[in-house]
Amino acid sequence: MRLKIDNVHINYITGKGKNSSGIPVLFIHGFSGNSSDWEFLMDGLHPSFYPVAIDLIGHGMSDSPDNPDIYTCSALVRHIDVLMKELGYNNFILCGYSMGGRAALSYSLKYPGNVISLILESTTAGLEDYNEKKERVEHDFLLAEKIKSNGLDNFVDYWFGLPLFESLKKLNNFEQIKNKRKQNNVIGLSNSLLGFSTGLMPSHWSKLNSIEFPVLLISGSGDRKYSEISGRMKKMIRNSKHEVVEGAGHNVHLEKPEEFVNLLNSFLSKIIDGKIS
Repeated sequence: MRLKIDNVHINYITGKGKNSSGIPVLFIHGFSGNSSDWEFLMDGLHPSFYPVAIDLIGHGMSDSPDNPDIYTCSALVRHIDVLMKELGYNNFILCGYSMGGRAALSYSLKYPGNVISLILESTTAGLEDYNEKKERVEHDFLLAEKIKSNGLDNFVDYWFGLPLFESLKKLNNFEQIKNKRKQNNVIGLSNSLLGFSTGLMPSHWSKLNSIEFPVLLISGSGDRKYSEISGRMKKMIRNSKHEVVEGAGHNVHLEKPEEFVNLLNSFLSKIIDGKIS
């Protein structure tokens, strides 16, 4: 299904046969992913919750306009806000992976009154050091040019050749995952880097102590960098829990789907039972 927001068609999917009056959970994919990355959990999600998954601008079946200015953090936050309000939801749960986690966290800090709880997988609160931010922007801009000049096939092969995704390569469906990424749009992916580079994203570290709703942080044991980041975030978010999934790397939900669903359902069940506020 597609919804027009600021002259951009944003695609989303919902859980088939699920109770739409349940508590909504919006799932947000990472860079080069799409809403179908979350289909595996929709049947297994706790029945009190209603899953919705979005294709961020430039990804999946959403539009990939030429203007990188509408791929920014503030634009993504607006797309999330308008989508959920159009669906009739003023309060909901957000679950984001990597780039999607950065968008989910950014939304949660801007509209905390709309967020029941937040689930962040392999997510950072941003870069703090000016030089580090500058280097990341330069790196992502070069990567955007690489996508345009070399094409998606070459880029996806390069991207999944990074050490960050080493454990993902062990999956039987690894080639299928890669081929799905190659169906993206060249302009969409390059503009996502130009508009929502981690270096351009505002640093949210100083705001984490303002979060009052419950937060679940998930990382893989093989992803030392993001496990350390999640551990630091846990110390700064009062009502938070950090779960490290053994044998998983950066992409926990694809590498260990059963464990991921179990973690979500355990966390969500406590919200239903009122054991976490």
